[in-house]
Amino acid sequence: MQFTRRSVQTAAALAVVGSLLASPAFAQDKPKIALIMKSLANEFFRTMEDGAKAHQKAHAKEYTLVANGIKNETDTAAQIKMIEQAVAQKVNAIVLAPADSKALVPVVKSAIDKGILVVNIDNQLDADALKEKNITVPFVGPDNRAGAKLVGDHLAKTLKAGDKVGIIEGVSTTFNAQQRTLGYQDAMKAANITVVGVQSGNWEIEKGNTVAAGMMREHPDLVALLAGNDSMALGAVAAVKAAGKTGKVQVVGYDNIGAIKPMLADGRVLATADQYAAKQAVFGIELAQKALAAKTPQNQLPATVKTDVVLVTKDSK
Repeated sequence: MQFTRRSVQTAAALAVVGSLLASPAFAQDKPKIALIMKSLANEFFRTMEDGAKAHQKAHAKEYTLVANGIKNETDTAAQIKMIEQAVAQKVNAIVLAPADSKALVPVVKSAIDKGILVVNIDNQLDADALKEKNITVPFVGPDNRAGAKLVGDHLAKTLKAGDKVGIIEGVSTTFNAQQRTLGYQDAMKAANITVVGVQSGNWEIEKGNTVAAGMMREHPDLVALLAGNDSMALGAVAAVKAAGKTGKVQVVGYDNIGAIKPMLADGRVLATADQYAAKQAVFGIELAQKALAAKTPQNQLPATVKTDVVLVTKDSK
């Protein structure tokens, strides 16, 4: 067989291309990770998004990030569509803060069935719903019940046995809302303080305000409102002021968002809990990164990865 000069050049060029494609840089594209959150109207999730973006910027060579969130806390249909879009975009992993602990499970299963790794953060997916679909999804986040008990215990020190309080719960179908309510109830029960009612404020300022106002009207001797997040606590503070009860009805929250800090300082809010929004997203992303790199199957990921939650008061540093 005769080799012309052109055929030798072509073979050499193909060899170079082949070696480039075989090199690690060209072996495959960077993994694409989707961060899908609850309402970006909530400062907590904007902080989460900022933390995730900062992490991706610092690790830009390692992965690409697609971050998205719904407009309000109860729009589960929009969040389901976001997951479906992420699947269509062929992401490698989804890090999800679900708006509903049960309603998101079917679309999560669909994503897993298509080979996409799913990590759950912030609000835990319902264990029975996951079992029913025969899937496992690791939860990266704090113990919400323990965190709420820290806040409730701090409030209880300022109250006396028999005092009446109300709990403003988040979206009642979410695991973290249920756990925070239980944590508040644990603290109140231990101090013999009466919980006169639990009502959902849907995690939102306006609804939290409405619920707080209604509770104070129904129970004029109410001495405290325990809000499941700081957005609802902001609404409760406004309701307390409107009722002329500032200093008479105490308010506590959960999340330690920026807007709550001046209220902690001047006493309008007694305490909150910090569960480190930015870190939660990063821990979820890093778990996904490691699993993708090691090719760890979904069903072999750890069941839970606990993250910190701490009490925050005006005296916290």
